[in-house]
Amino acid sequence: MTVLNRLLALPDVATALESARDAVDEVLAQRSLRRTGGPLAAEVSLRCAHASAALEGAEADLTEVRAGTVTDPVVQGALRVAEALPGLADTYHKAPGQALARLHLLAARGTVPDDALGRPVLTGTATLRFGGLLGLIADPDPGPGLLHAAVVHAELLALAPFPGPNGVVARAAARLTLIARGVDPRALIAVDTGHLERAPEYQGAANAYAAGTEDGVRSWLRHHTEAVRLGAARTAGLEAARTA
Repeated sequence: MTVLNRLLALPDVATALESARDAVDEVLAQRSLRRTGGPLAAEVSLRCAHASAALEGAEADLTEVRAGTVTDPVVQGALRVAEALPGLADTYHKAPGQALARLHLLAARGTVPDDALGRPVLTGTATLRFGGLLGLIADPDPGPGLLHAAVVHAELLALAPFPGPNGVVARAAARLTLIARGVDPRALIAVDTGHLERAPEYQGAANAYAAGTEDGVRSWLRHHTEAVRLGAARTAGLEAARTA
């Protein structure tokens, strides 16, 4: 039994994953999105960058971020990362270490020394665990993409391999997993807004996962699927407003 299958067997996890996937599929099946999703993808990218930066402690007014007047380096890094995600999908599966390094380079520029950009800092068993994570990302097993994304996200938060805004990298990697695994191939689901909407739970669930208990892991998986569901609802609302 694979690690992901064991996680899938935890109480209520499979049901939560199915509910979140249904919410995503319902939004992506909208006829207007089948014709064009470019403007919506740009808005989702902006909102996810804003949310991810806020979760990293760099709160900024969304209107000012949209206007390009926010100079905070974490916000700027989150914007660069969000813009780059669709173009990294192929590299992500083939060379996950390279893709994560690229995410960190984009996220952390201006917040850490240049010679630290794209370089994970790990020792001992954490190095082995990070290698296992890279193997999971490259694994062609067509298991639930939402589960893959949740585990990638939590592992990067727990390991904190990158100096500076590691959380921005973790959230971007989770979205990139959804893109690469075909759950959200056009990056239209505003997942990070769901995390921000439940920010205290986000931090608590991440800490619980890091503790390594079954209940802690289950708590994180339940949070992550709910954030995806909330992100899908936010996307649906943005599309309704756009086409009204």
